Amino acid sequence: MRLYAAVAVSGFRRYATYRAATAAGVFTNTVFGFIIAATFIALWDERPHLGGYDQSQALTFVWISQALLAVAALMGGGFEEELQERIRTGDIAVDLYRPADLQLWWLAGELGRAAFQLLGRGAVPLAAGALVFDLSLPADPLRWLVFLLSVVLGVTVGFALRFLVALSSFWLLDGAGINVISGVSSVFFSGMLLPLTVFPGACGEVVRTLPWAAMLQVPVDVLIGRQDVPGLAAALAFQAGWAALLLGAGRALQSLATRKVVIQGG
Repeated sequence: MRLYAAVAVSGFRRYATYRAATAAGVFTNTVFGFIIAATFIALWDERPHLGGYDQSQALTFVWISQALLAVAALMGGGFEEELQERIRTGDIAVDLYRPADLQLWWLAGELGRAAFQLLGRGAVPLAAGALVFDLSLPADPLRWLVFLLSVVLGVTVGFALRFLVALSSFWLLDGAGINVISGVSSVFFSGMLLPLTVFPGACGEVVRTLPWAAMLQVPVDVLIGRQDVPGLAAALAFQAGWAALLLGAGRALQSLATRKVVIQGG
């Protein structure tokens, strides 16, 4: 486990070196937070309890979403393109010779990346939103701890989904198309555009059961305090269940892919 802890620390340090990109990301998230907040204010003025949120909770949803946007890599910026390139060039053979599990290696690096993004890009936009708007942020430290656990589970679910996407490069010559599909699915089904509780009828019931909901919708609801204690347990179990299922699928696909490795680039 010390090896994977070192990989996670390395992932944190790697992204900490991109100071200009981090500052640009903070600025972008903050600006878009104010734009989306203005849109939500207009929308909730017309529908004060849309999706089961009051206006303060809806604005909290906006700013937590901006804080978690890079953490969950909802619009890219994660590991998958690097892994796809290593598969394409044949460098994946070096990874497979390491005395470490391929999936755990990349998961550790992704957790390190997410930790930096939470501190480096998440804190400032959330603080800016809290200074300007009346947000429904909890005072209970325990709620924040449960929220952090939910974020870790959400990041793990996101990693597991993108690991499956990346491994498809063992069979595809170009992963650009499936990356686009994965990115659109993450944005639409995670709740980044609108809370999934706003989706009507059967559509809303379905999207709230998909794994993308575990990446953003569930952590935000955990922090806002929409669930009681049994509800919190159910929310975390939902995330953990998807994480276990998708990680298991990734391990099975990894085993299948590496039994007969076709090196495309050399």
